[in-house]
Amino acid sequence: MRTVDPGTGTEAGPDFDEPSDETSAETGEVTAGPPPSRRMLVLCAVAGFVLGGGVLGLLWGLSGVHAGALDDALAACQALDRIGELPDTSRDAQPSLTPGLSGERLHRMTAARELAAAAAQVNATYQPLADHIDGVSRMVLSLHFNDISGQRHLVEAKEICGRI
Repeated sequence: MRTVDPGTGTEAGPDFDEPSDETSAETGEVTAGPPPSRRMLVLCAVAGFVLGGGVLGLLWGLSGVHAGALDDALAACQALDRIGELPDTSRDAQPSLTPGLSGERLHRMTAARELAAAAAQVNATYQPLADHIDGVSRMVLSLHFNDISGQRHLVEAKEICGRI
């Protein structure tokens, strides 16, 4: 309900107070009431940042575990390949002088064993690879190339590497 203000002759506002723009007597500019609160906007932004960071961290953490195991298994197979052909004296009744291996080939064998063990520790599907490479490693480091089980481990490890 609108009424006329008797002192000014203009319409008066309703019976309740409502926010209205005020005119400054000095400058004649219209000023608005207090600015709206940005509290909700800031709260939503912070919540979105925290939620997004949590999801991103979770995805990063989950994707790195299995990819690292696969990379380690592939690196173990590559190290095993870089060793080259290992002598097979298991068929010789009296093996003559057991051939030796260079230091770099022994280091690659140790690296292959450690990488396969790391892959198996993270992902159990690589445990057979780790077991076979460990068997090959024991044969190579002892320089007993006539070890039948060591030669069998070598064949099995190469088959597993071919499937990865």
